[in-house]
Amino acid sequence: MPTTLELAPDTVTTTPDRSYVVLISGVAALGGFLFGFDSGVINGTVTALAAAFGSSAVGTGFSVASMSLGCAVGALCAGPAADRYGRKPMMLITALLFALSAWGSGIAVSATEFITYRLVGGIGVGAASVLAPAYISEIAPAPIRGRLASLQQVAIVTGIFAALMSNYQLAAISGGAEAPLWMGLEAFRWMFWVELLPAVALAVGALLIPESPRFLVSAKREQDAEAVFAKTGADDPAELVRAVRDSLSVSHRPRIGDLLQNGRVRPIVWVGVALSVFQQFVGINVVFYYGEVLWRSVGFAEEQALLINVVTGAVCIVSALVAIAFIDRIGRRPLLLMGSAGMTFFLIVVALAFSTATVTESGPQLSGVAGPVALLAANLFVFCFGASWGPCVWVLLGEMFQNQFRGAALSAGAGAQWIANFTVSMTFPVMLGSLGASLTYCVYAGFAALSLVFVIRFVRETKGRALEQM
Repeated sequence: MPTTLELAPDTVTTTPDRSYVVLISGVAALGGFLFGFDSGVINGTVTALAAAFGSSAVGTGFSVASMSLGCAVGALCAGPAADRYGRKPMMLITALLFALSAWGSGIAVSATEFITYRLVGGIGVGAASVLAPAYISEIAPAPIRGRLASLQQVAIVTGIFAALMSNYQLAAISGGAEAPLWMGLEAFRWMFWVELLPAVALAVGALLIPESPRFLVSAKREQDAEAVFAKTGADDPAELVRAVRDSLSVSHRPRIGDLLQNGRVRPIVWVGVALSVFQQFVGINVVFYYGEVLWRSVGFAEEQALLINVVTGAVCIVSALVAIAFIDRIGRRPLLLMGSAGMTFFLIVVALAFSTATVTESGPQLSGVAGPVALLAANLFVFCFGASWGPCVWVLLGEMFQNQFRGAALSAGAGAQWIANFTVSMTFPVMLGSLGASLTYCVYAGFAALSLVFVIRFVRETKGRALEQM
């Protein structure tokens, strides 16, 4: 018997129900929320983790960045697995991975144990980074696909904000991330355990939503696919099922080998990989993973640094809402171009502000207006990213590939993104110590400038096109 959200072929209504599409897209986007929470919760715990496990700068960097390795594994495996078993079952498995990681990260008593559980969480994050955009793009009508797919980015940044706010509140209650909180356990452990709540919500939601109709067609369940298309507002569900069927290979179901054409990786796959790499190489996750460390390194107290993180999280949410308002109006490509230009400018401003820092016994210090300028420019950089490259890359990865190899190509793009994420996260503490904050941000500004050139040369607009036309 179907659940509240599930569809049975004999209960189909052909009345378009946009609220229903938004609802099930929102459930899928819970994976994005956990993606953001799991990524952001580490911010504010870095110093406490180093003290608890006695880690060096390199060891701390690996503890933070280790999740990204798991993310790469999860991303690379999720697409082919989702093509084989379906989007819904993989979402449920992802929720269980998030719950296991949250619990284990909180009980860890050594760096090795902590890294192990973070790797598990990383697999969940990597899988969610593939499953949510794939599912939403396959369920959403073309005229509103950009806005619905942008829910992934809204969920990510909301998750980050929730993690930062949770960290701030728990640290305020206990007196610091290293201080004991409830049951005599350090506050940083409770910061990880908060994630159990949204993990359970995703597990319940995954049981209720319908399967992706395009997966159903590939699985020869065309009547079920037609039912889902009807419920989500397709004008002619039967014709849409035929179009999806025609876009798939008649000889085999989707597989990872479809990424190749004449023995070579398809050019469109390389474009997706490059978009993913540029999204990370501009240094956005340095702000999220190391924000507390960065601001404390230039003179802000722990409480001030954590509050700055909360403000940055709020900026992310606002910028994602801006993206939703414009992505289906002006398109993906114009937003990417404006974002690249803005990020380049504000990263240069941040670099110039940090170039004025003076080194004292307690570390570098920003004086005069340099501190407020760096803070403002960093948040404007975050805004430019959140209104462009943050949502647009996920939207493009979900819609730019053909039905036959969307899952596998999305996995390749997301896997490359997480490898790039690991590279940036692992190298930042070393770069900060050896090059200083100013030159480090110059490097990120350089990649932002290159991303502008890349979009001009290689990225094409996908606004308003049906997936079967890609």
